[in-house]
Amino acid sequence: MKLSREIKTGIIVLTGILAVIFGLSYLKSSSLFEDSKTFYAVYDHVGGLQPGTQVTINGLTVGNVNSIRFKDGSGKLLVTFSINNDFEFSKNSKAELYDTGIIGGKGIQINPVFDGAPSAKSGDTLITNTKPGLTELVQQKLTPLQMKVEGAVSHADTLLMNVNKVLDDRTRMELRQSIAGLNELIGSFKVSADKLNVLLENNKEQMDNSLKNVDKITSNFSKLSDSLANAGLASTVANFKTTVEKLNSVLAKIENGEGSLGKLAHDEKLYDNLASATRELDLLLQDFRLNPKRYVNVSVFGKKQKDYELPENDPAAEKQE
Repeated sequence: MKLSREIKTGIIVLTGILAVIFGLSYLKSSSLFEDSKTFYAVYDHVGGLQPGTQVTINGLTVGNVNSIRFKDGSGKLLVTFSINNDFEFSKNSKAELYDTGIIGGKGIQINPVFDGAPSAKSGDTLITNTKPGLTELVQQKLTPLQMKVEGAVSHADTLLMNVNKVLDDRTRMELRQSIAGLNELIGSFKVSADKLNVLLENNKEQMDNSLKNVDKITSNFSKLSDSLANAGLASTVANFKTTVEKLNSVLAKIENGEGSLGKLAHDEKLYDNLASATRELDLLLQDFRLNPKRYVNVSVFGKKQKDYELPENDPAAEKQE
């Protein structure tokens, strides 16, 4: 049977249309004869989500995005995507928009919920959620830091302006003079340090000998301390302490009038008697010196002794009178 040119043309056109349909289906990663369910999700911002993007559940690709269009005049975006019937999940599950990579790109992942609610059916609108990407997280963290840095720079600028106001020409000149004086002082210290180094270098031998002598003195003092310790210094100190305590006890008794010394120290009559006896003894000795013949009369030949004549201006006699 011979086909006409029109039939051949119709077959070719129909084959081309089927090829275009299969090609678009392949590019959208969806099978033309695949049994799937269609769901909807509403987002404020899709971040560059494109039709044909894969939809995953726990990292497994289960569908793809069909279309993205404005829902209404509010500016919200309605995303239509299809998922095959191999996996059932609750209608309370969330369709989360997330970053598919560090550089960019958005995808949808279903966070399935198993709460006993009815399963999601084709045509349902799922709850949506947007997971912040790495760029957004970094921006959220850097924004407060940026504000702090800007505030610090602003404060630093204000501080510098105030410093400039304080540092007028006179103050700057005085500051320069102070720095110059400080440099001169440091130079003087350097000269003194050099002279001290020269002095130490020239007297190194004497200083070594002095240090050796100090070492010897320390060694001798250590030996002396050991000798004192071995000589029973502790017992000597203890005995001296006991002696002092006894002496304090004796002095306390004397102070209280106990014993002979205590009575002598506190008996006023005895003191008066001793003072009187001393005075009488003094008078007796003076009288004996002035009138010895009154107490000693020696005559060898029986001759009568001459009467004693009191010398003139005798202080003893005047004291006696």
